Amino acid sequence: MTHVIREHPLPVLVVSATLAEAAHVPPRFEVLVTGIGKVDAAIAVTEALAAHPDGARPTVVNIGTAGALRGHDAACASSGLYVPSEVLNHDLSADVLRTLGYPAQDRISLEGGDGSVLATGDVFVSDPVLREDLSRRADLVDMEGFAVAASCARMGVRCRLVKHVSDHADESAMDWPAQVDASARILGSWLDTNY
Repeated sequence: MTHVIREHPLPVLVVSATLAEAAHVPPRFEVLVTGIGKVDAAIAVTEALAAHPDGARPTVVNIGTAGALRGHDAACASSGLYVPSEVLNHDLSADVLRTLGYPAQDRISLEGGDGSVLATGDVFVSDPVLREDLSRRADLVDMEGFAVAASCARMGVRCRLVKHVSDHADESAMDWPAQVDASARILGSWLDTNY
């Protein structure tokens, strides 16, 4: 059997917070493992993009796990793979900063998404009160997506976020290590099909 590798005018850089989430990325992709959290993600992505000449910067595809914020009924994000259309920085006091006269970007729209909203913050969400608050604004929660998207926007690079639900941002989040490989397999398969 012959495998055809699709050629693209620009390369794809797959970005993941952890090696475990990138464990099943097809070998033809360049992979950047950033570390967990917004600061590490922003620094790593910006450094990687700055190393490419302006005209040859890759499309960034950020893969990873996410917690589902909505209930378990069919109308809500509770399982599966999502390509968010919007990402928000949930632990930035943007409204307060704007009131004080300082512009604060806390939302980024993304092309080619499925309509879902991802909330990003440096807090590992397992608290029911925080989960309930976030569920009014977003479908999913992670710890790097906004930072990756913000770095890409600053560098003028196309970005896609691809997230697989590994938990429900509750006490099940503490079982993340046992769930990550199943999510990584699905994310790797998505990359193989879409790029």
